[in-house]
Amino acid sequence: MLKLASFSAWLFLTAFCPPLLAAENTMPLALHKAAAADDVAAIKTLIAEGAEIDARDGTGATALLVATHGNRLEAARALIAAGADVNARDGISDSPYLYAGARGHLEILKLTLAHGADLASTNRYGGTALIPAAERGHVETVETLIAAGVDVDHVNRLGWTALLEAILLGDGGPRHVRIVERLISAGADVDLADHDGVTPLRHARSRGYRDIAALLEKAGAK
Repeated sequence: MLKLASFSAWLFLTAFCPPLLAAENTMPLALHKAAAADDVAAIKTLIAEGAEIDARDGTGATALLVATHGNRLEAARALIAAGADVNARDGISDSPYLYAGARGHLEILKLTLAHGADLASTNRYGGTALIPAAERGHVETVETLIAAGVDVDHVNRLGWTALLEAILLGDGGPRHVRIVERLISAGADVDLADHDGVTPLRHARSRGYRDIAALLEKAGAK
C-alpha cells in the first residue's frame, strides 16, 4: 500500500508539477556548491568520500566548469589534480578549457592546457578558444593559446577567424591592436576574408581602425 501511495505521488508530480521536478533536477550537487564557493577542503573531503568528480548539474556543467565560471582558481586546481575532465562539455558546448579561454581566466586556462585540453575543440559557434579571446581583448590569453598551438586561421560558423573577430567585434583600441599584432606575428592569413568576401583590411578601414589597418598593410594585406 505504501508503495502504491508513493507511486501515486510520483505520478501526480509528473503530471501536474513538472516545474518542481525540473527545479529538483537543476539543484547543484554538493561538489558543485563547493566549487562555486572555492572551498578546497570540502572538495577534497567530498572526493575522498566518493563524489563523482565529473557529475553534471541541470545545465550539464561539471564542478570544474562551475569553478571556471566563477574563476575559482583553487577549486579548479584541486578538481583538476583529482582528475576532473578539462574538456567535459555542458548543454551549450562550453568546457572548462573553452570557457577559461573565452573569458580570459588565464590561470585556469593554463591548468587546462597542462592537463589535456583539446586545442581543436570548438564552442557552439564553431570557434576555438582563440576566437572569443581575441574578440574580448584578452591579450595574454591570446598569447597563451597561440603558444599552445591553437590554429590561428580557424574559421567559425559565422565565417570569422580570430583576426576578423578582433576587428569586427573589438573596439580598435590598444588591446585589440596588440592582439592583431600577435596574430599577424603568429602567421595569421591577413587576406582570409569573411563569408561575404570582405578582408580584414577592408573591415579595419571601414571602422576607422588606423593602427590595425597599418599593421595589416605592413604585413602585405590587400
